[in-house]
Amino acid sequence: MSPTTQSLIEVAKARRTYYKLGRNTPVPDSEVVNLVNEAIQHIPSSFNTQSTRLVVALGADHEKVWDIAVDALKELVATGAVPQETFDTQTKPKLDSFKAAYGTVLFYEDPAHIKPLSEKFPAFASKFPEWADHTNAMHQWFIWSGLESLGFGANLQHYNPLIDSGLAKAFDVPADWQLKAQLVFGSIEAPAGEKAFKPVEERVKVFGAK
Repeated sequence: MSPTTQSLIEVAKARRTYYKLGRNTPVPDSEVVNLVNEAIQHIPSSFNTQSTRLVVALGADHEKVWDIAVDALKELVATGAVPQETFDTQTKPKLDSFKAAYGTVLFYEDPAHIKPLSEKFPAFASKFPEWADHTNAMHQWFIWSGLESLGFGANLQHYNPLIDSGLAKAFDVPADWQLKAQLVFGSIEAPAGEKAFKPVEERVKVFGAK
């Protein structure tokens, strides 16, 4: 196995979910921005749609992301959809832990770059949104793994669509962009939980290998 392949495997193995994150940063912000720019340039997309959009929120803007989430969840409490006790003992502490981290990367898809292909290839029209999700997921994995290789810990969240409108206003995001995920990152303040693996033999089939 080549050293490059082994390095890629080690990066994949090192990527974990860390929930207790802090504000210390091992690298300048420019390295985070460069990682995101490399992802948007080089991660593949079906039919080369290049439909993924990324927003990087650091410092006070990162805090703003999770203040918006708190406000959105408070609205659910007001309507009775979320019990006040659940919000106070579970939801709010979890959101505060995200706010305590260093930054957030917001992952979007721009449907304007998907719709023309759906019209051009009607036989696959229903598949293009799914393929766009695949592209978005590749960006998520690359950036998540890249941040960990820079020395950060991270966890992936999905508070969309509750926070969509608030983020659109706060960060001047076009209304038609579709929010897919939020990657929270920061200094690792506690180890990741144990990871259990299902047997590889149950999940992989190989044919024709020499």
